Amino acid sequence: MCGIWALFGSDECLSVQCLSAMKIAHRGPDAFRFENVNGFTNCCFGFHRLAVVDQLYGMQPIRVKKFPYLWLCYNGEIYNFKQLQKQFGFEYQTLVDGEVILHLYNRGGIEQTASMLDGVFAFILLDTANRKVFLARDTYGVRPLFKVLTDDGFLGVCSEAKGLINLKHSTSLCSKVEPFLPGHYEVLDLKPSGKVASVELVKFHSCKDEPLHAACDTVEALPSGFDLETVKSNIRILFENAVRKRLMAHRRIGCLLSGGLDSSLVAAVLLKLMKEININYPLQTFAIGMENSPDLLAARKVAAHIGSEHHEVILNTEEGIQAIEEVIFSLETYDITTIRASIGMYLVSKYIRKKTDSVVIFSGEGSDELTQGYIYFHKAPSPEEAAEESERLLKELYLFDVLRADRTTAAHGLELRVPFLDHRFTSYYLSLPAELRIPKNGIEKYLLRLSFEDSNLLPKEILWRPKEAFSDGIASVKKSWFSILQDYIDQQVDDVLLEKAAEKYPFNPPKTKESYYYRQIFEKHYSGRSSWLPHYWMPRWVKATDPSARTLKHYKSATQE
Repeated sequence: MCGIWALFGSDECLSVQCLSAMKIAHRGPDAFRFENVNGFTNCCFGFHRLAVVDQLYGMQPIRVKKFPYLWLCYNGEIYNFKQLQKQFGFEYQTLVDGEVILHLYNRGGIEQTASMLDGVFAFILLDTANRKVFLARDTYGVRPLFKVLTDDGFLGVCSEAKGLINLKHSTSLCSKVEPFLPGHYEVLDLKPSGKVASVELVKFHSCKDEPLHAACDTVEALPSGFDLETVKSNIRILFENAVRKRLMAHRRIGCLLSGGLDSSLVAAVLLKLMKEININYPLQTFAIGMENSPDLLAARKVAAHIGSEHHEVILNTEEGIQAIEEVIFSLETYDITTIRASIGMYLVSKYIRKKTDSVVIFSGEGSDELTQGYIYFHKAPSPEEAAEESERLLKELYLFDVLRADRTTAAHGLELRVPFLDHRFTSYYLSLPAELRIPKNGIEKYLLRLSFEDSNLLPKEILWRPKEAFSDGIASVKKSWFSILQDYIDQQVDDVLLEKAAEKYPFNPPKTKESYYYRQIFEKHYSGRSSWLPHYWMPRWVKATDPSARTLKHYKSATQE
């Protein structure tokens, strides 16, 4: 996890512009480099490093003797860099996994490069010999990337939008900063002036398609067919493989543990594999919640079962409320459910950074979207529509849960790993018949739970624990976290302001005092950038007025059973 930043064709003084690069310093607390491009005095790279692999040669932009004309700035982890080295006979000069990008590009161009990378990534690749700039981002946008491109060819690229919004440029004051689309690469021509022109934007991978890199995966071809035992076995094999490949790190590994199915499965498989490869420190797991909240109690049970070194962070209401503004600044969104869920994750990340030496943090993001874990999936009109909704949610992850998970951890210099979003695992799960993937017997994620039922990885009551939104599970059953937030915000926003909300904010107008309060804070830091959020996250097929699962009729807490 790092922060990347680059400018091409800047008309302003680079030493002034580079102040913007410091806005993402939290992403890489270990080192910083600012480097001009030879022969292009108005082009430069900025890089903030979190050292997770190759402590000696890991600084960026990466340049190697074999390709002196290539410059690479990337944020991510490429899990198959050793397999690709073996397959193609690459001769690496460093231990940095991202070096493989240079070799792949030299061998087969940008299309093959992006398609063959098994991992999470956002990168800027400059080829001065052929005068090209390439941008690319992984399938689900696990690693963030933003860009601004003016009409006269000035390009700015950064891990977070906050590193671009204050850039100076002669022709326009408020250029359009926008997220770079996941699963895409862009080709730009670099002119002698240092300015660029976009040539094409290409989608290189769709979540349903088996990735090109599956051909050189450590797991061979799986048994075909959709009989239940084969499917369950394949799910277990691919999920375990997804966790195993993400063990690549020279820094201590930890795991977020809410006590829900997803984070519990990740933690259990992670600890099992750490033992198998003789990692000689205990796995630290981390839970946050108010005293005796459902998440804390469930996480305690899981930690005792798997034998992790468990840490509990007690959330108090005042601390959560005080964090709202810094959370919104970190997130760069005003989405209601994203902000609610981010407060707990932001504070637990803060604790991890201050009180422990865990840096590489595993988490359960992506499972709800992939395995139809949201409670509203019970109301899907048909298995086919449920499958379509699952794909829509996966495509939009970069706007919601993946955005939350990246920004809340990156704000405290931690690196996030999300095995549920493994390309091979997701493409296999999405290839299964729609009927197999829907909730059954009133239980969401039924197939995933069933696949691990005989594994003894988790206590049965955790494996079959009903869905609890992270932002709700950290509070008590009697009073949800969203209710606590709303009670506070009711005192902060006047009724008259809400009545005129649509006039003040015509795009995605706030409908509640809570959403108005969040929008005010967002506009304070990112005025006029409301289009970054195309729409609010809301459940489908139900007449919901609030995104919380606890407002849905299907919700039933364990204490009511």
